[in-house]
Amino acid sequence: MNKRILIPPVALPVIGLMFLALLLLFLLFSSVVAAAFSKLGIPPTVALLLFLFSILGSFINIPIAEERTYEPVLRVRQVVFMGIPYPVPYLDVEEHRVVIAVNVGGALVPLSVVLYELTRVSLLGETRLLLNIAISVTIAAFLSHAFSRPVRGLGIAIPTLIPPIIALVLALILGGSNPPLVAYTSGTMGVLIGADLMNWDKIKRLGAPMVSIGGAGTFDGIFLAGLIALLLV
Repeated sequence: MNKRILIPPVALPVIGLMFLALLLLFLLFSSVVAAAFSKLGIPPTVALLLFLFSILGSFINIPIAEERTYEPVLRVRQVVFMGIPYPVPYLDVEEHRVVIAVNVGGALVPLSVVLYELTRVSLLGETRLLLNIAISVTIAAFLSHAFSRPVRGLGIAIPTLIPPIIALVLALILGGSNPPLVAYTSGTMGVLIGADLMNWDKIKRLGAPMVSIGGAGTFDGIFLAGLIALLLV
């Protein structure tokens, strides 16, 4: 018996509409990114390139270290006595390896933006603004560390809205002459330092084969925290 798979004529229009919807979503989000980075004085073309690098770079993880742990494991072996098998439990030691990587889109791209902005501010001689940024990043790091939680088999997790809210408050208090810059640096570096780097000792005990700083295929809150913080200021 011959079976034919029929594709209804409505399939092509639906695929076309889905492609159009994805294109509109991309254009909308890229315009939001450009508007957010314009508050930092970054041209729209450069902002669009940063957005593309973030999307493509989110699939790239660069290994930087490997941690090993040894945990006791209960095993069972079979012992035969007088022809009768008996299960005998015993303790063994099992090695776990965790590869720690840095995500290009979620960590390196925001870090490059922060370094560029800090260099520009330093060349302008705005010492007071640099001090405010240092204070805001320190506060954001400790607060992000307090809200972050290690998730076994996955990595370090933090509620999505916590970093941008912290960055917004810090920008309103310590923003001075450039609240968007304070918001972005505290939103990105606060998560990077507080949630990821300050939990380095817990990473090797999570049981995950790889933990990515900045997200494994996602932004892990670092890029998005800075972006949302910029939009809120």
